[in-house]
Amino acid sequence: MVGAFEQTLLAIMMAFIMLGMGAALTPQDFKSSLRRPFGLFVGLISQYGFLPLIGFTLALLLPLSPEVKIGLIIMSCMPGGTTSNIFTYFAKGNLALSMLMTVNSTVFGVVLIPLLIVLYAAGLGITVPADNIVRTLIVLLVPVLIGMALRRWNANVGAIVELAGGALGIFFILFIMVSWVPRNWQFLVTTSPAVYAAVIGLGLLGFLAGYVFSALLKLHPINSQTISMEIGIQNGPLAMAIVLFSFAGIQQQQIVAVPALYSLFIVINATLLTLWYRRINDRSQQKLPDSFL
Repeated sequence: MVGAFEQTLLAIMMAFIMLGMGAALTPQDFKSSLRRPFGLFVGLISQYGFLPLIGFTLALLLPLSPEVKIGLIIMSCMPGGTTSNIFTYFAKGNLALSMLMTVNSTVFGVVLIPLLIVLYAAGLGITVPADNIVRTLIVLLVPVLIGMALRRWNANVGAIVELAGGALGIFFILFIMVSWVPRNWQFLVTTSPAVYAAVIGLGLLGFLAGYVFSALLKLHPINSQTISMEIGIQNGPLAMAIVLFSFAGIQQQQIVAVPALYSLFIVINATLLTLWYRRINDRSQQKLPDSFL
């Protein structure tokens, strides 16, 4: 399903994506997080509170194999990716808020991701190699630190690396569509409706949960839309990297199908949602608030 060449290409792309994410970070970003603790709270609760719970609930209710359940839990525990920032930009959302949430979820994810994966997997009676997941996250953190160093050394170089990382995130999704889908067409045809319901439902329910939570807190509509996009669009390449580097054999191929399918469908759903949000914002001409939240 995912060949040796694709695994090598994914590893290279993942390193550059994380390098680009690191290049987007500055000490000012962390200061902004601390100055706006409410924004940090909303982002982390939405990212690591709601979505893992949604993934766990879907795994509990739907007739899925243990491997698909593991993949669903891993996918639901991922941080936001740079792709969400791109969709937020085209939706005319609050790009600063989207980037801040991506930064926070990535940094805190080093601790929260393995913790939540082990916790929810245990709730399903499934054992996962937590030590492998932790090692993978630590290894992937190295390019982030290098990216931050590049940004500090030269802002122009950092900006180029950041742009390249974001572009690779989009390229990864296109690569799945062009390469992975045709070669795995038989798998897609024979995959049960429950699996499709799980991977599509995870994204759609993430969009809904992010928006409803923000609306209940009476946030500005544009901020609610932004949080909705950030929570619904998870870091698919990171999920695939964790699976490929933490599991082996047939189990690996069965688990990696979840982030692959998720990445395939989330770009379709996110595009439709982006067009809808953009149309709403064009009609109302909503003005962004001065502060993030």
